[in-house]
Amino acid sequence: MSGSSDTPAEADWGPQALPDDGEGAGRVLNQAEIDSLMGFEVTPGETDRSSGMQRIINSGLISYERLPMLEIVFDRLVRIMSTSLRNFTNDNVEVSIDTVSSLRFGDYLDTIALPAMLAVFKAEEWENYGLLVIDSTMIYSIVDVLLGGRRGSGATRIEGRPYTTIERGLIERMIHIVLADLSTSFEPLCPINFRFERLEVNPRLAAVSRLSNATVLARLDIDIEDRGGRIELLLPYATLEPVRELLLQQFMGEKFGRDSIWENHLADELWGTEVELDVLLDEQTMRLSDILALQPGSTIILGRGSDVGVTLRCGPIGLFKGQVGRRKDRVAVRIGTPLLRQSGHVESRRS
Repeated sequence: MSGSSDTPAEADWGPQALPDDGEGAGRVLNQAEIDSLMGFEVTPGETDRSSGMQRIINSGLISYERLPMLEIVFDRLVRIMSTSLRNFTNDNVEVSIDTVSSLRFGDYLDTIALPAMLAVFKAEEWENYGLLVIDSTMIYSIVDVLLGGRRGSGATRIEGRPYTTIERGLIERMIHIVLADLSTSFEPLCPINFRFERLEVNPRLAAVSRLSNATVLARLDIDIEDRGGRIELLLPYATLEPVRELLLQQFMGEKFGRDSIWENHLADELWGTEVELDVLLDEQTMRLSDILALQPGSTIILGRGSDVGVTLRCGPIGLFKGQVGRRKDRVAVRIGTPLLRQSGHVESRRS
């Protein structure tokens, strides 16, 4: 198509202003105003205009449930670790929780500040794994304290070299203490043993979950006089799944608390419940043709005599053996021997 002027059809595709209602309603919004209305403001120094949209998308992808009881477990861990590390270092140690957050495992691996030591441990009863990350500042502080470094001098940090066998050995001893304290912290909730598996320095070799899986991350700050560092405890949600119901409790023992008022009310209602008892007089096997030939007035001869016992049932469950008789003008059944019911173990119930 030739020609420089816009045809009416082409003009329909261009920006159209709304009818002006006298208050500027017909003005076309620019990109900055659209971003402001949608909440996509670009912060100073930020050039990517799609970052606002990206933040909203990412915020919806990681929306995991809170586990109230897990926070109590971490509080117990802080108190227990403070005592254990004091005994381990013979120094004044203060442990505190920095943050407890949820994030993807792959996102966490990208944020680990190297060099660091990554301890992979296994929750034996839950048959899954977790991760304990000790940053370099904490590593050199522990080595300095255990090898007799002077207070107030700070931990000497040498960059660009791998950790020595002595350093790894000392940190492994501390890891065993932390994992034992973590097991003790879970003890009021459920028995669990966290067993140390291996020590890595490369985050990609310490994968305990898929990169897209959800995890709980607890950052613990350790202060040893003028030294210290950080320990990060990472537990995948898949690891915590066996005790998820327990961790959802608002307080310890919530699911196991007994309400005596409700129990008494339920017991009273159960004693007043009406049930139907069926008396099984006889069972016979008949041909289909004989059944189809039955007509009103047909007689079925029972194969039992008057002296043969019958079975009393409640639904499909046999309860008693009885004897059929007559009391005044009614047919009656005298209850005899109770039946044994198998449900994991044999038990006898009497009316």
